[in-house]
Amino acid sequence: MNKFMIAATVLMFATFLAHVLGGGPEIHAPIQASDLSPYLRAISAVIWHAITIILLVFSVALAGLIKYPNRALERVIIAIQLGFASLFLFYGMRLLGNVIDMPQWIAFMLIPAVMVIGRRGKTA
Repeated sequence: MNKFMIAATVLMFATFLAHVLGGGPEIHAPIQASDLSPYLRAISAVIWHAITIILLVFSVALAGLIKYPNRALERVIIAIQLGFASLFLFYGMRLLGNVIDMPQWIAFMLIPAVMVIGRRGKTA
């Protein structure tokens, strides 16, 4: 078994749990309780739950990749996570003036790094 892919899976599932258990009450619930228009609250809920689904699917996919490597799937997961990291870095700097207030970029860079280390030199 590839210990790095196991680690990436655990980190991804921890990210999923942090999103649901930490981000739900901190971000999603206040938006839903706000005076924003019903349309904006609905769009926000769809986006929130879509990200929840993506994080859960990534966790399951990474678990599968431990036993059944698939370079194409790995690349897609890595690309999306690096895209997420870029968004957190860009909007953190642009709108908040720092990258500390939204540290999610760290997980979305760490997990792909662990995946790459785990697959270095292997073919699928």
